[in-house]
Amino acid sequence: MKPSAQDHTVILAGDIGGTNTNLALVEIEHGHFSVIFKERYSTQAEKSLIEPLGKFLEKAGKAVPGLKPELCCISAAGLVTADSIELTNAPWSIYGSAITSTFGFPVRLINDFTAVSYGVILLDPSDPSQLSPLTHLDGSLPPPRQGASLVIGAGTGLGVGYVLPIGERKLAFPSEGGHFGLPCHDALSRDFAAWMQARIGYPPGVELGVSGQGIGNIFSFVCSEAFEPSRIGKNYSIDAIGAARPIGPAAAAALAAPEQDRPALVAAACAKGDPHCRLTMEIFVTMYARTASDLSAVFLPYSGVYLAGGIASKNESLFRESNLFMRSYETNYARHIRELLSKIPVMIVRDYSISLIGAANAAVSLA
Repeated sequence: MKPSAQDHTVILAGDIGGTNTNLALVEIEHGHFSVIFKERYSTQAEKSLIEPLGKFLEKAGKAVPGLKPELCCISAAGLVTADSIELTNAPWSIYGSAITSTFGFPVRLINDFTAVSYGVILLDPSDPSQLSPLTHLDGSLPPPRQGASLVIGAGTGLGVGYVLPIGERKLAFPSEGGHFGLPCHDALSRDFAAWMQARIGYPPGVELGVSGQGIGNIFSFVCSEAFEPSRIGKNYSIDAIGAARPIGPAAAAALAAPEQDRPALVAAACAKGDPHCRLTMEIFVTMYARTASDLSAVFLPYSGVYLAGGIASKNESLFRESNLFMRSYETNYARHIRELLSKIPVMIVRDYSISLIGAANAAVSLA
């Protein structure tokens, strides 16, 4: 992985989630990143970031004597200001000035998906262990060109970021693209959107369909009385007859499970042929594709669309099957947009352990 800076540097990188606080020393030498020491702490067990940082630096000092961080970059899910991050899923906040005054090094605070974006652009498109390109409808695999990169990550929620080349650097920018309107493209997706709006009282955002919670929402809709099998169009492998069957044992088990466990159960049952779970995942993939397509028309990501987040990598075969993703991605009423979409590389990120490397790259790029 090549960074944007070539000098030797040691970065303290942090990835703070609702469950885990991951900290690492990342060394940049001869144009490459390498994690040289890493520790994990419980986010919920801590009261602030100061104590785990102190424990980490003490352990790191013993493990790699003499190697001290020059910069620190902390990424987390939450509202980011110049000096703080208000964590979304933990009862405490992060303050950059407190870290600097305690440990003495400058601190940069960034959104978690900004770190993912800075990490993704370091991946090698020719390395299948890092990136897996999706074949376009004409059979082509267009190479990345100079221009913007679009990063879309469906995980628990939906993250959207973009990277622009500015001079010799590449800078990542955050967005709230995960909350624009749900992309309705056929009768079934319109029915789902109406069902969601009736539940929440507002027009649903894309995250409510394209994410782990989105899979849960789609599945609940498909198993509800509001779902009308005759509305299934030609985009799906499950027809009206298959969808009208009684809910099977795998789908029933998913319905009975806690909400946070449903996405994995639905995906597993989809792979085994359960019709309700299969239809759920196909709706999810087509909505994911429409989201990527709409955002591609906005950002013109000639350098590539990167599908990050664990869901795409864990269900890659479904994305590829019968060109399910690409059939929706390349659809547009305007001919010139269809031509544009056919030339944009779309890649599934297989190496998702990139948040710490991405935070380190952000520290260097933004210093």
